[in-house]
Amino acid sequence: MSMKINEDFDISLNDSTTPKYDDYARKIQLAIEENYKTVPAYKKDSVRVTGFRPGSIIADYQISATTSSPNSPEFADANKKVASTLRDEGFPVDLNAFVQSEQKKLSTADKWYFWQNMTLTCKRPDSVVGTMRWTVNDQPISINDKYHIISSPDSSTLIVKKIDVNNRGRYACVIDRDLPYIQWQDIVIEPLPNIIVGEDKRTFQCTEKTVELTCCATKYDIEWIPTTAADQVTSPDNGCITLKHKIGSADCSSESFTCQLKILALQNFSYGWSTVTIQKEKEEFPCKNTTLGDGKDLAILTGTCEKGKEGTITYQCISSKWSEINRDCILQVIKNIENKVENLVPQDIPLVVAELSIATKNNTEEITQSSGTVQTIVEILLRVSVVSQNIIINRPVMEDFLKTVDILVSTSANNAWTYLNNDSRTDNTSTALLSAIEKISSRLTDSNFRINETYIELNRTVTNSTFYSGISSLPNSTTEIQIPQIPVSTPITIIVFTSLDNILPTRDTSNNGNSKSDVRINGDVVVVKVDNKTINNISFAFDITNQSLGNPQCVFWNFTLDAWDSTGCKVKPYISKGNETGKISCECSHTTSFSILMSPFSIKHLALAIITYIGVSVSMASLILCLIIEIIVWNSMTRNDTSYMRHVSIVNIAVSLLIANVCFIIGAAIAESEQPTSVGRCSPVVFFIHFFYLALFFWMLMSALLLFYRTVMVLSQMSRAKMMAIAFIVGYGAPLLIAAITVASTAGPQNYISKRNACWLNWYESKALLAFVIPALTIVAINLVVLIVVLYKMLRRGVGAATQPDEKHALVVIARCVAFLTPIFGLTWGFGIGTMVSRDFGIHVVFALLNSLQGFFILVFGTLLDSKIRDALAGRLSLRNLTSSNRTRSTSAGPSSSSGLGLFQRIRRRNMYNISEASAFSAATSSHSSSGSDTFGNA
Repeated sequence: MSMKINEDFDISLNDSTTPKYDDYARKIQLAIEENYKTVPAYKKDSVRVTGFRPGSIIADYQISATTSSPNSPEFADANKKVASTLRDEGFPVDLNAFVQSEQKKLSTADKWYFWQNMTLTCKRPDSVVGTMRWTVNDQPISINDKYHIISSPDSSTLIVKKIDVNNRGRYACVIDRDLPYIQWQDIVIEPLPNIIVGEDKRTFQCTEKTVELTCCATKYDIEWIPTTAADQVTSPDNGCITLKHKIGSADCSSESFTCQLKILALQNFSYGWSTVTIQKEKEEFPCKNTTLGDGKDLAILTGTCEKGKEGTITYQCISSKWSEINRDCILQVIKNIENKVENLVPQDIPLVVAELSIATKNNTEEITQSSGTVQTIVEILLRVSVVSQNIIINRPVMEDFLKTVDILVSTSANNAWTYLNNDSRTDNTSTALLSAIEKISSRLTDSNFRINETYIELNRTVTNSTFYSGISSLPNSTTEIQIPQIPVSTPITIIVFTSLDNILPTRDTSNNGNSKSDVRINGDVVVVKVDNKTINNISFAFDITNQSLGNPQCVFWNFTLDAWDSTGCKVKPYISKGNETGKISCECSHTTSFSILMSPFSIKHLALAIITYIGVSVSMASLILCLIIEIIVWNSMTRNDTSYMRHVSIVNIAVSLLIANVCFIIGAAIAESEQPTSVGRCSPVVFFIHFFYLALFFWMLMSALLLFYRTVMVLSQMSRAKMMAIAFIVGYGAPLLIAAITVASTAGPQNYISKRNACWLNWYESKALLAFVIPALTIVAINLVVLIVVLYKMLRRGVGAATQPDEKHALVVIARCVAFLTPIFGLTWGFGIGTMVSRDFGIHVVFALLNSLQGFFILVFGTLLDSKIRDALAGRLSLRNLTSSNRTRSTSAGPSSSSGLGLFQRIRRRNMYNISEASAFSAATSSHSSSGSDTFGNA
């Protein structure tokens, strides 16, 4: 008899010595005894629980009766009472949970192999009446190309065609009646044979010698054919046999030998045999080996692994000897376990995991040096975790599981993982390992226990409060985990790994699935599992493994994207306790596998700091000096519209960069004082840095457009007021609009500012930095196009006489400013983009130099190289030494000394260009208008 309990099977019910087995068996026996004693045919005190098995929980029990069948109405009524009694005890049992079941041998053969047609036969007992049907793994079987059923009144035969590993499981013949009668058998499909012979074609020099052909096949008896009396075949050793065949110099024809399974029924299948052909050549070969064969230089061939291992080794003929170039060998003991888990059923998990743990411990050195063996063990663990999803795992099983994992993630296995994590591979072994750990940890029993290994710690806790807090006790790890709001009596599993930084790939969702050399897992990896509950807030405090790295990013492993993902996680300021240093705090809104990625891009170097601070100081001093000079010479240098607009532009460029530098200093102070940077303190600073840096570029754009307007569109006329309005709308309005949109579009997910050691626009999460890079580099491109067009017009049209040399002089200065400052600004931010994608120290130095000295460049190219400003400045400064009569001289036309006039005449004689003759610009225009013809030269 059997009874179904609707709850997940606990693996501890496999062991009759466990408290849970004893508790369940005692309560079930008492309930059955209490309710069956009213059935006349039942023999009192005869009930015995014989065991439990999965599916949910099947309790098998025996009773003794006289003449009545368990299908009688008396037993049916008693079963309903048993179900009611057990429900009162807390067991989820349905009224129809009872069946009469027997484990029978339904199979017509002892073993079944791949591609055979499997036959199962169920015979009806004489006393059982009802319709017969088949199920596999509790699912009904329908007749199709795979399944065929032959029925008769007394039996039913199921034929499964061309079986494979997917056809394993529990097959049941069900006879439907009031109390269903079931005959069942667990069918195991033997593993697919893997006959390894090495190179299937081997070349040997045709001389008198004995060559050896080795054939290996685990768990199968094999033989070589054909053989002669002169040939010798060794006895099987670890599944391998060797044929020693003599080659004679008289017969140089090719020969073929077949290694086949001794099971006659399997020899017809392609997997049942493998052939080696010996080719004999008369020529001499530099590389010779009686097992591998002979070969020429650089020839490549495959040989079998040494005894105790399964797989192949690749050799190449180098310097007259066969050199190993690739090894794909797996320990035989691990391969045997892999064969077992192909047909793994839940009740066998404890034995398999224990066997794997012992084998891994006994062969630690060989396993950690073999990437193939590591990969095979991970595949075994993953298979175990998948099969465990419908059962409950107890502490002993989890201990054996983690003992195996602890060896796999040890530092001695780093080389194996380096090979397995190569970007050219697609098997993702490290991801599979993490997946296996997460899957099986979600099936733990509801009890408190802790497991500590060398590199792994597991803490299983059933909460007794609404707050959880834990600290890792592993060596060199004080990672903290806090869950501030959690329901009472919630089972929580926390697993901390201290060495997965050497194993898991560092690719994230922004780099197309390739491992990144510019980021590192810089802390422990923590797996958090909360059973059947939604958690909205988890806080972590990670120890930083490498103090030289910066730019922290809190991440979790996204199995869907197969990469690290920061969605739902953010870096928070860490509040240190006492003298604690070197920690990063993270806050996440979900549960999974967490860690921190950090980048070497935040380069902390004394030279960079000195360059930046000195450069910014020089830049700000230069900008202040530039503004002072503009104040001094303003009246004398702004007589016409072109000169006026040129000086308005340079003043606003200087003011914008000066304020941006001040904000930069404030932002640097914030970033230096707290990591990660505070969103509340840093966001306003970033907004103004963004705004004023953009204003710098847009005012440069206005300078270029003014040059274009005055040089190319000579027939057009615009008032000073209109030009000023357009300039300020574009110079400050456009930057304000871009900065505001950037804030609005990134403020929600708090991805406006960088989370990586700098008070600046975010790049990695939201790409907000593009809101500066795209406008800035676009303006650089426009300005360069304007310069090309202006030069083209100048060279093509010729030059006429100038009526207002001052205005023409202003155009020359504007052209020079645009020509020099635009490439400088563009080059600066071009290197700025380079610092995002490269850790090269030289790029960071060049960017620091160019960025910090922009103010100096503005002073030089915008002010000091203007000869009229120098003359005007010299004239104004010399006024203090002039007599009172000289101080009354008119200065409305600028410096009026003979030296100034002589300078203008020298300029006029140097190079004169006739730009245009246009009646639209006549002497009758207002004092703010340009004349009909402009003449300008090099200033």
